Amino acid sequence: MNDKDNAGTGPSDLRADCGNCFGLCCVALVFTASSDFAVSKPAGTPCTNLQPDFGCGIHSRLRQSGFTGCTVYDCFGAGQKVSQLTFGGRDWRQDADTARRMFDVFPLMRQLHELLWYLTEALTLEPARPLHSDLAQLRAETEDLTQGSPEALTALDLPAHRERVNALLLRTSELVRAQAPGRRRERRGADLIGAKLKGADLRGANLRGAYLIGADLRGADLRLADLIGADLRDARLGGADLTDSIFLTQAQLNAAKGDADTRLPAALGRPGHW
Repeated sequence: MNDKDNAGTGPSDLRADCGNCFGLCCVALVFTASSDFAVSKPAGTPCTNLQPDFGCGIHSRLRQSGFTGCTVYDCFGAGQKVSQLTFGGRDWRQDADTARRMFDVFPLMRQLHELLWYLTEALTLEPARPLHSDLAQLRAETEDLTQGSPEALTALDLPAHRERVNALLLRTSELVRAQAPGRRRERRGADLIGAKLKGADLRGANLRGAYLIGADLRGADLRLADLIGADLRDARLGGADLTDSIFLTQAQLNAAKGDADTRLPAALGRPGHW
């Protein structure tokens, strides 16, 4: 669903490849009629815009058609992994049992691939070098989990694994953010909806899980800020500096409003609607 034309230079196996996926995000997931989706549909029911070749019939006009949610969703490459590896190229239309198991596995794989994205990024961060051995080991373990059978994946204690990864990412964040000058703001999980932060010095800020919906971050300095899980829907990022922010994803950028002057991490791309 995400805008792959603006996917930056992140790991190719962690970017959606819809041409090798059986439209899983368009079938397995729930749509709720809202500002994100023009219609409602239950999990396991194909979107009416899904074509026989698994393409989207309105891909070029999703936003205009009321499907903004599709443009900000990112499976981190889980779709093609489930389609081509876990189920060996057997698509969900062939029988009901395959469909049920594939739809159960897809969201689990998506979570594992998101963890792989963060762990991969953490391994590129020089201040976190003391943790690189542990990060590499946990990344390898996570990758091994993605190679499992449908039965192994559905039996996985994913919350426990996420907790292990999160603990290490927190330590990584602390080492990276310690490089920022001055006082580092602790705004983890903060309600900053609509906040007026234009030009704010947010270098090294902890914004993990912060609600920044509609916040004015124009010209803000977000270098070395931890943005994992921050809700940036409709946040105004014109002229903001996110070059060295950590754990930012393409989906977060796609949900925000930036411009040609917004500076981004090298691994991410400028959304086409900016």
